Amino acid sequence: MTDNDMNNIVPVSGEIIPENKDIQKDYEYTRANLYSLIEKGQEAINGIMELAGEGGSPRAYEVAGQLIKSVADTTDKLADLQKKIKDLEEDGNKTPNSVTNNAVFVGSTSELQKMLKQGFLNNNTDPK
Repeated sequence: MTDNDMNNIVPVSGEIIPENKDIQKDYEYTRANLYSLIEKGQEAINGIMELAGEGGSPRAYEVAGQLIKSVADTTDKLADLQKKIKDLEEDGNKTPNSVTNNAVFVGSTSELQKMLKQGFLNNNTDPK
């Protein structure tokens, strides 16, 4: 970065928000929006069902069906949001517990047998 680039950077806030707080904040915002969309969709469904009942218009019933599908899809998104947050929390809590140690021997089988025999004799404390 040049000095000019540094001058163009404007801090958004004085506090750095950790990633998990961003995730929680986004989750709460998205959840509130989905709830709002579902409630407004239900109100729209009620209104269009009254209109369809009064006029008997096929188009009104078609729109009502589309609204019902839209609200159902939004409800599914709310359930998916819960699952995604749970998965994120589980991934964040996981720590690698396994250690992989690979030993590779480069040599002939006779050399390997000699090494094993020497190792066995060196590790054997039981006199015979």
